[in-house]
Amino acid sequence: MASRRVFPLIFGGHIKEASKTAKVFNKFTGEPFAQVGLATRDEINECFEKAHQSEHHLASLRPHARAEILTHLHALIKKNSKEFAELIALEAGKPISGSEIEVVRCLATLTDAIKEASSATPDGSWREFTSEAGRYSMLSRRFPLGVASFVTPFNFPLNLVMHKIAPAIAAGCPFVLKPSDQAPLSAVFLGELLAQTNMPEGSFSILPCANEDAPLFSENERIKVISFTGSPKVGWSIQENAKRKKVILELGGNAACIIDKNVGDLDAIVSRLLFGAFFYSGQTCISVQRIIAHEDHYDTLCKKLAEGAKLWNSRQGDPMNKETMIGPIIAEREAIRIEEWVNESVEKHGGKILVGGKRNGSFYDATIVTDVDKEAKLWKQEIFGPVATIHKYSKFEEAIDLVNESEFGLQAGIFTNDLQKSFYAYENLVVGGVVVNDVPSARVDVQPYGGVKSSGCGREGVKYAMEDLTEHRVMVTKEISYYSKE
Repeated sequence: MASRRVFPLIFGGHIKEASKTAKVFNKFTGEPFAQVGLATRDEINECFEKAHQSEHHLASLRPHARAEILTHLHALIKKNSKEFAELIALEAGKPISGSEIEVVRCLATLTDAIKEASSATPDGSWREFTSEAGRYSMLSRRFPLGVASFVTPFNFPLNLVMHKIAPAIAAGCPFVLKPSDQAPLSAVFLGELLAQTNMPEGSFSILPCANEDAPLFSENERIKVISFTGSPKVGWSIQENAKRKKVILELGGNAACIIDKNVGDLDAIVSRLLFGAFFYSGQTCISVQRIIAHEDHYDTLCKKLAEGAKLWNSRQGDPMNKETMIGPIIAEREAIRIEEWVNESVEKHGGKILVGGKRNGSFYDATIVTDVDKEAKLWKQEIFGPVATIHKYSKFEEAIDLVNESEFGLQAGIFTNDLQKSFYAYENLVVGGVVVNDVPSARVDVQPYGGVKSSGCGREGVKYAMEDLTEHRVMVTKEISYYSKE
């Protein structure tokens, strides 16, 4: 099994043994189960230089050639699906059922990239126009920006990597990627498979590194565009220091979900709320953190959510077990932080724990807290854990205002049978995406995905990421449709 060996560097499209390695830990047992190579500063800079030198070669590949590379990669990942799922469960602590779903989503993302790469003239246009100087024809196409630098998080160590590299290959941008130091193996294994394709020499690298060397992924002068997924503190710091580089940021949020008075099956809604709040122990950027319920449904929802959370808590355990619903938090220090935030909400901000609220090592219970005031961290910040708060409202406009009382704006959900309220929410919620009749945790991988306010800038989804990785180039020709008459 690949997870029982030393994982190499992916260095300019080749597999390279590293001079220094780091242990990767099984998040359930706390024991090391593999090692991964760490790139040195010189190696990181050399890979950016290699990527720069490959810019013309990759950009000049015809669309069908890029699509063939992606198609080959799709076949290799599909063949190794089981190993990818096991790696995700071990290194990220994600229950195996969710890890298997992540592999399926990765393949779907790649399928979308194959379709987009196959376009002969992505977003190309041809126009004719006249001016005082004569008649002109104009051709406009998008061309790759050049070297891309990618930084990805631990929580989706395969699919979020694919959301970076698939659009880059489809658009013709060479790249250097730094995976999370907490869960780097899926990305490296993916790089090993990509090395088996016809990607041009030097056009890609996947380089885990020491924390002190991570700034090179935003500072290197060869970088034309940076795409970062992670914490707001680091992301906005990258943008502030990016100089002339283009920056794309996905920085999370504290997603809210409205339950309108006019809804039908509360049991079905509760099932989705539980999934949205507690899947992967709430360690997703669009986990349901704030439930905003109409006063007519508030008491019933509290009762049903508490009953459901108890079921989730009864199935804590080893992520490799198919029955597990709640796995470990990525690190015990993060579980301690979650515990502190919940306790603070009770001690200082009026909160009442409806269910959960207990920590055992790196595990934290599925937890629901009521009556939290708006100064609590549980309301204002991103918990990134299996904790949801529930609040009541009477008027729909009040619910919209409650959602918007956040520095974040990634996605929001609304359950309603009222079409007018759906459009009112769409037009008035200050977020990147509004999900109607489902939780904000629902992400369709082809959608333009991203946030506003402190949640970031730019969009993922292959087509939309390709727009961020490319720029328009225009060719204007005078009197192309005229000819001399004898």
